[in-house]
Amino acid sequence: MKTRIEVIEADITTLDVDAIVNAANPALLGGGGVDGAIHRAAGPGLLEECRALSQVRPGVRCPTGEARITGGHNLRARHVIHTVGPVWRGGRSGEPELLANCYRNCLALAADRGLRSIAFPAISTGVYGYPLDQATQIAVREAVGFIANDSRLERIIFVCFGRAALEAYQREVARSV
Repeated sequence: MKTRIEVIEADITTLDVDAIVNAANPALLGGGGVDGAIHRAAGPGLLEECRALSQVRPGVRCPTGEARITGGHNLRARHVIHTVGPVWRGGRSGEPELLANCYRNCLALAADRGLRSIAFPAISTGVYGYPLDQATQIAVREAVGFIANDSRLERIIFVCFGRAALEAYQREVARSV
């Protein structure tokens, strides 16, 4: 079966997929943007489950570039895969590799758990300041690279918030697939 890459403009919290990805902070206790929206929509059970995850150091349950999985609670998505993207510091502090690791680790975690569909927001492009075009190139490159070597996922969805992100992802997918 061939994995489909899709680009849509939607509210990620409403999707009926195996997993949505949360662009989280290292504490995994909610926040602003997509993180806050997912926590609000999922309900208090998500926060309780995140609190129960082991800290790798004080206040950090998920270091930048890594991924953790929880249940979806009140979401239509059955799981939430939390990943922490890098804060943009001009691109010379390892940001591209850290962002690529976010996508790689989320995709591998989903496939290893037997999930068939995963939906990503534009990780790190909000308050973390990652330039949209550069982040989009990394996201699509990692998705295309993953499906070239692993066909366990049926759908990879890039969920865009706003016209600029939608057009950037559509351009990049058209160029890469």
